[in-house]
Amino acid sequence: MTIKRLILIVLTAVAIALLSLSLYHSWSQPQFQSRLELYQTNLVLQASEWRGDNLEGVDIGTARQTLLGEKPIENALKQYQEARQSAQANLEKAQLQLQSLALDVPTIEEALSSPEQLQLQQSVQQLENSIAEFDLRIGILQTQTNQTSAALEIWQQLAQRLETPNSAIPETTVVLSGLWNEPPRLLPNAEEQMQRHLDGWFRATALSRLYQLQQRTEALEQLQANQQALAENAFYRLILANGVQSVGGLLGVGLLLFTAAQRLLKGKQSLWAKNQDHQWLVPWDWEIILQVLVGGFFFVGQILIGRLILPIAFALFQINPAAAGARAQAFYILASYLLLTLGGLWVLYISVSPFWQGEEQAKSEDWFKVKWRENWIGWGLGGFLAALPLVVIVSLINQRLWQGQGGSNPILPIALEGQDPLALAFFFTTASLAAPIFEEIIFRGFLLPSLTRYLPMAGAILVSALVFAIAHQSLSEILPLTMLGMVLGFVYSRSRNLLAPILLHSLWNGSTLFSLFLLGGGG
Repeated sequence: MTIKRLILIVLTAVAIALLSLSLYHSWSQPQFQSRLELYQTNLVLQASEWRGDNLEGVDIGTARQTLLGEKPIENALKQYQEARQSAQANLEKAQLQLQSLALDVPTIEEALSSPEQLQLQQSVQQLENSIAEFDLRIGILQTQTNQTSAALEIWQQLAQRLETPNSAIPETTVVLSGLWNEPPRLLPNAEEQMQRHLDGWFRATALSRLYQLQQRTEALEQLQANQQALAENAFYRLILANGVQSVGGLLGVGLLLFTAAQRLLKGKQSLWAKNQDHQWLVPWDWEIILQVLVGGFFFVGQILIGRLILPIAFALFQINPAAAGARAQAFYILASYLLLTLGGLWVLYISVSPFWQGEEQAKSEDWFKVKWRENWIGWGLGGFLAALPLVVIVSLINQRLWQGQGGSNPILPIALEGQDPLALAFFFTTASLAAPIFEEIIFRGFLLPSLTRYLPMAGAILVSALVFAIAHQSLSEILPLTMLGMVLGFVYSRSRNLLAPILLHSLWNGSTLFSLFLLGGGG
């Protein structure tokens, strides 16, 4: 066994161990989809206040009912209660894991300092904060559905349960309880508390109650005018968010049916069968595959750059990206991804470039093809539309499978909450330009053809898609990303043009960011 082969085997074992650990840790993290659904609920609540008075002669009743439902507040209350139940169940699981871990560790000091213990403690804290926030909002929703007694009870239990003196929630709970008590108890700092610790529809509802009790007519009218403007904006955001997904999904279903019918009618002359029997001529073996994936993508990108160079640089310059604002975090993510890309592509180049010489040069015409004059736009756009219904179906199954757990891409919450234009530009550059180019070169341009040396085309597409999904290190995203990776692999294998999956990938990430931007405006 050569030294190079031994090093590759060791690095592969380390990569598998670290990826397994990351996937295991992601199990204790909540899925982003649950959070996203609540953001959409908040946007629906905001939009439900719009009366459409500025649209003379236009009846928005039908559009309102279709978009918001007949009882938006009751529906929102149900969604928040379900989210609270899910968070409570996950909290109990995490607490049991903590207790079990404490029994397995000989000393308290070792238990408190273990990475797994710290990860679980962080998850428990996040879940406790989420449950407290849910209770606060559930109470406000209950006051608007003739359940004031239930709201006062849930706020009282919340105040008794929270013992953290620095938390803002107990004070806000007391303020809200005072507003809906009989008789009301108005605290001097009530307005300040609500302005600072509530947002969106929940803040407006609480402030409206306060101004009514204080008989501040002018402040109430100003609040209502502001709410109408915000509600109209939320209404149009919902139309855009739902419209893009619905229209894209319908077109995708139609395209899938058309492609399947054409395959049945035309056989090998159909789009489905294009280049189906045309195999890549790949001269390199499994060592080069591991050298690029493990040595380049994982070791150089994830370990050397991600866990050594960048942390040391930040420590030297006393930079803490986690404590920075959305703009600084977005720039940090972009810069680190560009470094990862350069490292990964450098290893790919030094690994594959020798095969562009000598006898193998004739075979190289089919590697990493970029053909600007061919129909890559049609393949990319068509693949994007086809992926929409497929990934949605898999995501629905996936959500039930993992019960709201399994983690998500850490970029998504930052992009959702950060509405700063420059931060969004950084996120767009990372997600819609850098990531599609780098990942498609690695997973479709290199890995997929490489696997066809050992597997049939369908097997190579499936395995490359699975590796692509696992590389994102989120347990709950493995199934949806595998489906997306299969569509990307199918598009590349049929078009034989790397621009097609790059466009598909870019459209997918760009549409996700666009949806986050729209839903992030609801408070």
